[in-house]
Amino acid sequence: MLTLFRKEINVFFSSLIGYIVIIVFLLANSLLMWILPGQLNVLDSGYANIDTLFFIAPWVFMFLVPAVTMRLFADEKKSGTIELLLTRPLTEIQIILSKYFAGLVIVLLSILPTIIYFLSVYLLGSPVGNLDVGGTWGSYIGLFFLASIYSAIGVFSSSITENQIISFILSLIISFMFFIGFETISSLGVFERISSIVLAIGINEHYISMSRGVIDIRDVVYFISVITVFLLFTKIVLQSRKW
Repeated sequence: MLTLFRKEINVFFSSLIGYIVIIVFLLANSLLMWILPGQLNVLDSGYANIDTLFFIAPWVFMFLVPAVTMRLFADEKKSGTIELLLTRPLTEIQIILSKYFAGLVIVLLSILPTIIYFLSVYLLGSPVGNLDVGGTWGSYIGLFFLASIYSAIGVFSSSITENQIISFILSLIISFMFFIGFETISSLGVFERISSIVLAIGINEHYISMSRGVIDIRDVVYFISVITVFLLFTKIVLQSRKW
């Protein structure tokens, strides 16, 4: 399992996709947070926080995570190596987790440098340290879980097609649906009686909750449950090749 994980990591960086994802994520956030004028600019807002990062990141990741995960299984199918992969002395779950964690690590590596944003705002605050540290770390935890769900969705999407573009588009659509789609549906009059249930299915409700700095076990259970469901769906897809 560790060998397959390392292989996937090496593929990411040998093909430049890992570097591109990290650079694009940091560039997009840096431009909006520090350079381009407007409400999202930290210096223009007059408030000591990095809320802009946690507002932008889910949307940027919605495109970048599918770009990372689209080849994980689709490439194996297209090249005909999926059968060889499935004959390894590994279970389907071990294969899935190896690829899932490899993709997730690439995504998390793009988040790590943003600690510089936190330190900068912390030091620029008046007085120094005038920053909601608890809320910020809660937002980071929420962003980690959000990226984890996007990655699980991406792995599932990659498992059902050999076309990387289709995998990318499918992952993008499902991620969009989970992030904002259920929230939009819950506001429709026809779902008025169950609006709170529909809202709770989506990511944003739980992501915002964590951003307040309070880690609710219900939010953690939600994130882990959605990740597990999509990884199990991936397992079913792989097993269906044997039917």
